[in-house]
Amino acid sequence: MTMKRLALLLPLALAGCAHTPRIAATPIAPASEPTFDVFAFFDGRSEGEGRLSKVFSGSQRTQVFSFGKVEDGALHLTQTIREGDKPQRKREWVIRKDGPNHYTGTLTDAEGPVTGEVEGNRLHLSFTMKGGFPTEQWLTMSNGRDRAYNVMKVRKFGITVAVLSEDIRKYD
Repeated sequence: MTMKRLALLLPLALAGCAHTPRIAATPIAPASEPTFDVFAFFDGRSEGEGRLSKVFSGSQRTQVFSFGKVEDGALHLTQTIREGDKPQRKREWVIRKDGPNHYTGTLTDAEGPVTGEVEGNRLHLSFTMKGGFPTEQWLTMSNGRDRAYNVMKVRKFGITVAVLSEDIRKYD
């Protein structure tokens, strides 16, 4: 076997040995109503608590403190993230509605655009994180519109390398 073939097969072999992060069951069921209003839910203060599971490094607690403001037709969302023992970090989202149930935007952690689509009480976001990691998020809003459950999957070479399961509470 040539070295080139071996180099191509090695990541697949290692991925087969690694623990693949599991996706937690959604505690809020998908439904046609209420419709997930992205601007209304993230306008003001919210806080998320969850678990981030990564291949090769296990699971750790996460906290996300968010403050959103709607101005000039866009949601500007600033988040402070605490991930395990790492120093806290900030990130910024700017989300605009670009059609019925469709959104586009930017994220400081992303390479290129963020796209989103709402179907009933679910928001599906897609983007590529810096480093070339295709990422998808599914947020499911509660009937009371004061909570959302977030599941984020991060991939590399088609393999899931991280999963975040998070409960987000709206305070304002």
